[in-house]
Amino acid sequence: MVLSDVDIRRYIDMGKIRISPALPPEQFGSCSVDFRLGSEFSIFEHSRHAYIDLREKSAIQDIMRTIHVKAGEPFILQPREFALAITEESLELDDDVLGRLEGRSSLGRIGIIVHGTAGLFDPGWRGKATLELSNLGIMPVALYTGMRICSFTFEQLSSPVSIPYYKKAGNKYAGQTQPLASKLTAEVGHSD
Repeated sequence: MVLSDVDIRRYIDMGKIRISPALPPEQFGSCSVDFRLGSEFSIFEHSRHAYIDLREKSAIQDIMRTIHVKAGEPFILQPREFALAITEESLELDDDVLGRLEGRSSLGRIGIIVHGTAGLFDPGWRGKATLELSNLGIMPVALYTGMRICSFTFEQLSSPVSIPYYKKAGNKYAGQTQPLASKLTAEVGHSD
């Protein structure tokens, strides 16, 4: 069951959904809350690396460059470019609530996609959301720290999960505070 704005506020009051800093009223929709764009981005240094090899021992983060954008200055997302970004808000979910990150229609209509596949936030999630930004349009787009970049919807599970995300052995992204690159290399085996 997707939570309404009334239930989202009730869950926040009960501590089942924790968002910091607290959201102003204009960030609440009828069944969602908007999160804002943070100031840190990671981009691939494609001019220094010919490709991503998932069997390499080095982390994918090592072939990315971090960019910190000052308040009021734009991050220009070029056509066909991909960047990781982070939200300003942190999110913590109770063990029986899941979150879904959704793009905003106003940005989608100019070609900005905020997540490729990673839209589900497991019960027990704790941290900031990494955004998978892409510009599908034909014109560069200026993005600004603090702008509303995505929405979260929430669903009540039938019961608490047996192992919340933050307690899972080998969880990769719990507690993240910066845009983290894929940690897929740890999963890809070598054929001997």
